[in-house]
Amino acid sequence: VQLQASGGGLVQPGDSLRLSCAASGNTINRYNMGWFRQAPGKEREFVCASRWSNSNTCPADSIKGRFTISRDNAKNTIYLQMNSLKPEDTAVYYCAADGRRSVAIATERSYGYWGQGTLVTVSS
Repeated sequence: VQLQASGGGLVQPGDSLRLSCAASGNTINRYNMGWFRQAPGKEREFVCASRWSNSNTCPADSIKGRFTISRDNAKNTIYLQMNSLKPEDTAVYYCAADGRRSVAIATERSYGYWGQGTLVTVSS
């Protein structure tokens, strides 16, 4: 499966942004899908995941209540809705797909397919 992330950009603190990740080459309805991000000078970190069963999670305290993941299997696309953005949300955001449907949804190694990343910059 090939993944194409889009929707990043420069926004101000408090703004909202929705990232999209369009999949091709296979349907995502049997895949766990995830969003990760990598801030400048930091390691990539897990953000949210949508299990193939459509159970979604965004567990990190830093984003809880602000970020939501969703999927549209008919459009073969997942989304990351980000509200009340903060400067510390600045990062390259990556989408990823796991065809083995691993239990370890927050682990990078569970995901065999990655998009190219889309840059989100939150700055006034």
